[in-house]
Amino acid sequence: MQDIPARRRRKSPRSALALMAAATVLSAGLLSWPGTQRAEAAPAAFVHPGVTVSRAQLDFARDKVLAGAQPWKSAYDQMMASTYASLSRTPKPRAVVECGSYSNPNYGCTDEREDAIAAYTDALAWYITRDERYAKKAIELMDAWSAVLQDHTNSNAPLQTGWAGSSWPKAAEIIKHTYTGTWANSGRFATMLRNVYLPEIINGSNSNGNWELSMMEAAVGISVFLEDKASYDKAMARFRTRTAAYVYLASDGDLPKTVPSQNLNTREKIVSYWQGQSTFVTGLTQETCRDFTHTGYGISAISHVAETSRIQGQDLYGTDVGERLRQALGFQAKYELGTAVPSWLCGGVVKRGLGPVTEVGYNALHNRLGIAMTNTQALTEQNRPAGSNSLFVAWETLTHGDNPN
Repeated sequence: MQDIPARRRRKSPRSALALMAAATVLSAGLLSWPGTQRAEAAPAAFVHPGVTVSRAQLDFARDKVLAGAQPWKSAYDQMMASTYASLSRTPKPRAVVECGSYSNPNYGCTDEREDAIAAYTDALAWYITRDERYAKKAIELMDAWSAVLQDHTNSNAPLQTGWAGSSWPKAAEIIKHTYTGTWANSGRFATMLRNVYLPEIINGSNSNGNWELSMMEAAVGISVFLEDKASYDKAMARFRTRTAAYVYLASDGDLPKTVPSQNLNTREKIVSYWQGQSTFVTGLTQETCRDFTHTGYGISAISHVAETSRIQGQDLYGTDVGERLRQALGFQAKYELGTAVPSWLCGGVVKRGLGPVTEVGYNALHNRLGIAMTNTQALTEQNRPAGSNSLFVAWETLTHGDNPN
């Protein structure tokens, strides 16, 4: 920015008042500074169940399973055969979950994530079968944790909170808003999400992008369950900024967009943050050259937030979020399917293993919007039925496979 001569720096009272008003609006989260993504406003009234999967989508999946139609029936059978659906599962809550880098130490980390996925699995099983044993098991798991959990600690605490916090509200939304029985401790569960989970994730992370994307997925889902418009708007604004900085589009310019708080203010810093990759092409992600597994975490979280936002009345698939998701899916799917890796990409070597993360984005972009996605379609159909990554992704062929709703 050019320096402004002294004689032009003086502002009239009117312009000063205008600046004060703009600052007030900014602090309320209604606008953003130039160059950042505008936040999507929370809905006037939240839709329930409305975290990643809607009632209409649940009804579609249920009808297909009961009719024995494929691929939904095999996806359902896969889910019900998993340990997550076991009615004899014993929850393993603890007051403090301590998670270090690469799960060292792992004091309750796996237990928490898997109990959360099990609660969601049981909620889905309840909805499809209407067997209330599954609803009661989901409630048992949620109640066990809400009775004792107080904190997440050590270096991976934000990521752990994001992963588990992505599954809990999906389970809670289905149970609270579709189960015909009672859930006496639903208020205590909400308090746990508000006091233990939300403070750990709502301010984001400057680590690799999949961290913040998963954290914002959890924050958005929790905000829907709590009907907290302020935290929804804050999480969505941070999500938009991070998504733009995670997936590169040629329209971004010579260099990828950045998150301001990370101070990636030189090309060298950006290249280092992008795992040493110095050639930027549409669809490349910040973690492509790290490995596809972590890249898949980021892509999955983008699709989940976009899906939740659509259910809540703000369709992000028609924005840059949808375009970045489409391009990231297509780029990664191409190499996941075995295409030879050029020498300019990750030194000619990629670590495959994208995971069961393509169904939600593929269904939204290809089936609902009619966009051709040849590589993503091939990978999605090859991997059906998509199972769980045991972290925060589960049963998406069942819930979103070719689902028109």
